[in-house]
Amino acid sequence: MELEKEIFSKGFDSFYNKAIVNILYTHGWLSNHLKSELDKSNITPQQYNVLRILRGQLPNPATINLLKERMLDKMSDASRIVDRLVQKELVKRSINKKDRRAVDIIITDKGLKLLESIPMEAHVINILKNNLSEEEAKQLSDLLDKFRG
Repeated sequence: MELEKEIFSKGFDSFYNKAIVNILYTHGWLSNHLKSELDKSNITPQQYNVLRILRGQLPNPATINLLKERMLDKMSDASRIVDRLVQKELVKRSINKKDRRAVDIIITDKGLKLLESIPMEAHVINILKNNLSEEEAKQLSDLLDKFRG
């Protein structure tokens, strides 16, 4: 459906204006789809992002600073997210052996099993496959990379 119909707009001043609104609207739309999948596992999108980063780090631990650098949502409070994941026993903390002021964070087996149980990639890929060809998905990705400069 066209953006104007989705948001009940009469139109935009320019295609640049429409593109910005479309990016923001699509971000919200996709976020809602992802959130509904993650709600089934009782984790937030930010917690999911941290778990994926930690899985990618295995067998090495991560630090809060590494998580902050790699998180998709740069405004997230990585320390609080890790606190909640520790409470859920999805990650564990330990003192860094080289720098006792630093804390190492590693995903637990329970965290790995949770990630395996969430069909997130398949869900998102199906949304894309149902609406875009592979070439269009590549073009979209290239345009978004170009947009961010």
